[in-house]
Amino acid sequence: MRIDIITIFPEYFAPLGMSLIGKAVQRGDIVLGVHDLREWAHDPHRTVDDTPFGGGPGMVMSPQPWGEALDAVLGHGPAQSAAGGTSAATPTGGAPQLIVPTPAGAIFTQAMAAELAQAGHLVFACGRYEGIDARVVEYARDRMPVREISVGDYVLAGGEPAVLVMTEAICRLLPGVLGNIESAPDDSFGAGGGPMCGLVEGPVYTRPRSWRGLPVPDVLLSGNHAAIARWRRDEALRRTAMTRPDLVARLVDADLDARDRQVLSDAGFAVSGEDVAD
Repeated sequence: MRIDIITIFPEYFAPLGMSLIGKAVQRGDIVLGVHDLREWAHDPHRTVDDTPFGGGPGMVMSPQPWGEALDAVLGHGPAQSAAGGTSAATPTGGAPQLIVPTPAGAIFTQAMAAELAQAGHLVFACGRYEGIDARVVEYARDRMPVREISVGDYVLAGGEPAVLVMTEAICRLLPGVLGNIESAPDDSFGAGGGPMCGLVEGPVYTRPRSWRGLPVPDVLLSGNHAAIARWRRDEALRRTAMTRPDLVARLVDADLDARDRQVLSDAGFAVSGEDVAD
């Protein structure tokens, strides 16, 4: 996969050089480009924003540098590196998609991360101030798929932290990034159809067996893999019911067995037939 990030704060993405994603970049499994938007601003002050038409507070990011930046990153012009040099734009593995983080976008989910992990080339546009001139997205939609995505119902100072979140969620699903290929299906929300599908993950434990008077649950020491799997699903159901009842409400069409229904009922959810409701 190729990932290009356009931002006015390229240094914000130093964490992508660390841990599992950093190792995947070093191996060449992920081709990462971080581009400074100001390299496509041509005035002496490298200005990338202006006052909004119609009045109002704040500033709006100008379309001109964004248009040139997208042209360059997509291969229609010289791509500027974060340091300001030029390098060839080398999209790999399929048509690019533009991802624009915005509070007005669709909520980012594990299922969406899994879908985007199948893409060959993702371009992230990090907005700042009051956002990017709307014509940038309008223009881009004629050239490539564009997705406006929100990481939650709150407002950030810019798109950079949202892009870090999305990039990590997407890249950890790529082949070879996680050390254990079985880890992803067991994640909370289990978009891959694993036992955590639609649920948050339950508690986890390691040595010592007893810590400050708190023991590890006996079932985890039993060696009975079927019992352990059942316990983990029970705990995921209980935790989901406690912390994310909205997810339990979505299990209407899920394949719930009698034990699942009993656990949810004990957690305070009225279960009838195939319906689960709080």
